[in-house]
Amino acid sequence: MSSAVRRRTRRSLPALLLAAGLLVAGCGTSAEADGGGDHDHSGDPPATVEGPEDRYAGLDLTEPYRRPSFTLTDTTGASFDFAEVTGGRPTLLFFGYTQCPDVCPTTMADVAVALRGLDRELAEQVQVVFVTTDPATDSPEVLGEYLGRFDADLPTSFVGLTGDQEAIDQAQLSAGVPQAEDDGRLHSTLLLLYAEDDEAHVAFDAENTADDIADDLRLVAGA
Repeated sequence: MSSAVRRRTRRSLPALLLAAGLLVAGCGTSAEADGGGDHDHSGDPPATVEGPEDRYAGLDLTEPYRRPSFTLTDTTGASFDFAEVTGGRPTLLFFGYTQCPDVCPTTMADVAVALRGLDRELAEQVQVVFVTTDPATDSPEVLGEYLGRFDADLPTSFVGLTGDQEAIDQAQLSAGVPQAEDDGRLHSTLLLLYAEDDEAHVAFDAENTADDIADDLRLVAGA
């Protein structure tokens, strides 16, 4: 199926649903992912509206989200001002945690596959930022090792960010995603894509593919 067809049939996502905190997935332990325990994925996607004018392969945001402003700590231990460092360049932002057995690694793997499918010049422009929702566990060193599993052969390394709980909460609030609960294990599944105009007109969820992400990166970057 062509990307043009996918765009006509994709859903659009009212910003109100995002702000209301309805796109959340529960993540458990690896054992739970194998069918044991009380692994909970009850946070199913909310009802969505059809968008005959949908432009993107991902979820069209009916109201664009401004690139957020927050400062956290990167994997080198240095301060990272998200708005200042990523401003004016295509940026993918995701909130999750390294011990997540499903949504987080799947999302990062899809992003990596999408970037490998782009022209190198475009892939070099894209900044990928992963903000932990479990700062008690995800130190800069832990984040660096985790993201290195996905970005090793890419032209631009993924950025992992952590900080104290208050700063993490503020970052989620600034981005407009549902605030994580249950020690960060119940978190937003949305992957936000900011364009050069510093607005996110599209986001992705677990239903989207690496091809969807690649298509919309090309569209956002004008490639």
